Amino acid sequence: MNIAAAANENMAQTSNVLIYSAMAVYTLAFFALIAEWALGSRSKVGRTASALTGDAAATAAAGTVKVDVAHKGGGAAVLERPKIITRSAAGSRDVPDGPGAAGSSEKGELYGRIAISLTVLAFLIHAGGVLTRALSVERAPWGNMYEFSTTFAMVAVGSYLTLFALKKNVRWMGLPLVATVLLDLGLAVTVLYTESDQLVPALDSYWLWIHVSTAIICGAVFYIGAVGTLLYLFRDNYEAKLADPSGKQPGAFATSVLERLPAAASLDKFSYRINALVFPLWTFTIIAGAIWAGDAWGRYWGWDPKETWAFITWVAYACYLHARATAGWKGRKAAYLALIAFGCWIFNYYGVNIFINGKHSYAGV
Repeated sequence: MNIAAAANENMAQTSNVLIYSAMAVYTLAFFALIAEWALGSRSKVGRTASALTGDAAATAAAGTVKVDVAHKGGGAAVLERPKIITRSAAGSRDVPDGPGAAGSSEKGELYGRIAISLTVLAFLIHAGGVLTRALSVERAPWGNMYEFSTTFAMVAVGSYLTLFALKKNVRWMGLPLVATVLLDLGLAVTVLYTESDQLVPALDSYWLWIHVSTAIICGAVFYIGAVGTLLYLFRDNYEAKLADPSGKQPGAFATSVLERLPAAASLDKFSYRINALVFPLWTFTIIAGAIWAGDAWGRYWGWDPKETWAFITWVAYACYLHARATAGWKGRKAAYLALIAFGCWIFNYYGVNIFINGKHSYAGV
């Protein structure tokens, strides 16, 4: 074995150690996030219930607002006008955002800060694992499903931390994000693991850096949008139960968890903006893939399974954005469309690569 080959093998082993180390730190962050949710103060829980239900007197007075109008000669006349009840963009109740996982308590805030710090540390170790994998093979570290999965998880966490650094209220996303990142990395190191090796000639192109990197970014951001959409459905159902005139109320567990999330309208708006932001990049990803196909196979489009499902994903997200912009689809109907679109992206990655043979099958798992 020559010196260069030995150095690359050592770098590959270092990458494996760093990925496992990142998983260990992500696990600690996961437990810190659970502690944040479990031990945070519940003093603010019930804000939504108060906003939606209120007491009987407030409900009776909700239809009118009294206004005193002064006369020139003294005295006042009392006028009544209908009270305007605002509605959220999602068509649901107009309610405030929940206080977040920490619940503004000292314990919750402490564990929240620990969780964020551990997530940042895990991300840095994770990035080191991806970088050393790239150095071990001297190419882009996404030539197979194992490398794609580890890089995808890294970009997802990086996107979350970027939103957090931009002062966006996304702490509520920490627990589902870290949990699914652990699942993704666990699947990568067990089922999808592939020894570091060079690429087949068809993949040895600068388009690998362009096309696959944008696909990873799009998938990570689509994932964040999907998390927001899924949580929106739970939160919207929770708000609907609180507003139910029959008096049917959600359970204590649902109240303690869902009350801390942003309002359904906020989650709906967040998911829409995230998906709309990354959709143009997904369009570019498909175009870049077609150009690469022309260079590698002599044709731009051949309805290969990967190409077909990439296009289906594009159509699904286009329908979602079009329905939101023109047809007025907001709330649950739009949320179902968004989840179907993300499901198409997931199948395009896992299903097509594992279960369907095509021109994209040569990279292996």
